[in-house]
This record gives sequence, structure tokens and C-alpha cells, in this order.
Amino acid sequence: MAIPRSFLNEDFNSTQPDDRLRWLNQPSLWWIDASSSTLVVEPDASTDFWRKTHYGFEADTGHFLYATVPADFVMVAKVKFLPVHQYDQAGLMVRVDGDCWIKTSVEYELDEPPQLGAVVTNAGYSDWSVQDFDRARHDVWLRISRKSSDFIVEHSDNGQTWKLLRMAHLNVSDEATADCGLYACSPKGAGFRAEFDLLRIEHP
Repeated sequence: MAIPRSFLNEDFNSTQPDDRLRWLNQPSLWWIDASSSTLVVEPDASTDFWRKTHYGFEADTGHFLYATVPADFVMVAKVKFLPVHQYDQAGLMVRVDGDCWIKTSVEYELDEPPQLGAVVTNAGYSDWSVQDFDRARHDVWLRISRKSSDFIVEHSDNGQTWKLLRMAHLNVSDEATADCGLYACSPKGAGFRAEFDLLRIEHP
């Protein structure tokens, strides 16, 4: 069996992230708590990633900490979320450009179960698939794997046993690089806090 090659292994045990990581739409409030090995993000209000479908609006204002990754990869993160407003969300994102990307997270609902889901955007139009998530839980493991222009989105309770959430295709060439990393949004208002314990990217 081939041994995966590590591209990035960020455990947030230093006050500055890996030099290859950079922000799209850097949030006003973020820091690394090196004592607990945690990246903390408090998203600005009215931030989101969405393109046109059903709602008619376009938003490209969410916070995204990413590295540019060539070729196929497997990306894993553990996310803890302390939501306040409807649609507060934090998770993983793969982005080729503003019209072609995938995000996966748990989105908070006020009077209904939170929604574990994935948004896939091709040619400037987003679609959204969801399933109910236990309201008592405030953390989840997420994984996105790339093979050519196909992507597998998975979730886990423990980082060991994975369940399929979404299989999707992005309209990009097999050789296209992608920006990969962590994202957080607060479409309704400020006050949401997201914590990321790790970000790992490997080449299979």
C-alpha cells in the first residue's frame, strides 16, 4: 500500500499558521490559541459564500484560510462551533475560483435541527444538500478528497470512521490547482465562534 505524502500538517501549536496559509477575506477577529492548539475565528457579520440559485443573491465575503494545492489530495479538519444566529457555519472549502468551489459544514438553525451539508458551485450557480445534525453536538470531523475533477465529501464523529455526505464533480481540468482550507461565515450577524483543532492535507 502506498504511503500518503504529507502536504500540510497544521496543528495550530504556534501563534502563527504555516507560511503557505493565507486569507481570502481575513476576519476582524481571529487568533491561534497555542496552549490548546486551536485556531479561533469569529466571523464578521453578513459574510457568506453563495451563488445565485433559488435565493437570487451572490456572496463571496466569507472568511477562508487556504493553501494552494496541486493534484489530487485528501483534506481533513476537526471543527468546533458555538453558533448564535441562523446559518452560522464553519468547515472545509475547496475553491478553484469565485464561480467554482465546494464548501461543507454544519449550518445552525434556530428552531430546527442544524444542517450538516455541502454546497457545490459550478459555472456560477450553487446547489445545497443537507441532512439533520444532532443539536446537542458542537463538533464534527470533515474530509474532502479529490481525484482528478471529482470530489468526495465525508463526515465523522471521531476522525476514524467516515460517512459519505456528497459525491460531486467540479467543471475544471484534472490538472487545475485548487485553494484548500478552512472557512467560516455569519450571514445574519456577528457573535459566532468557530474553533479548528487541525488542518491536514495529504497527497494519496
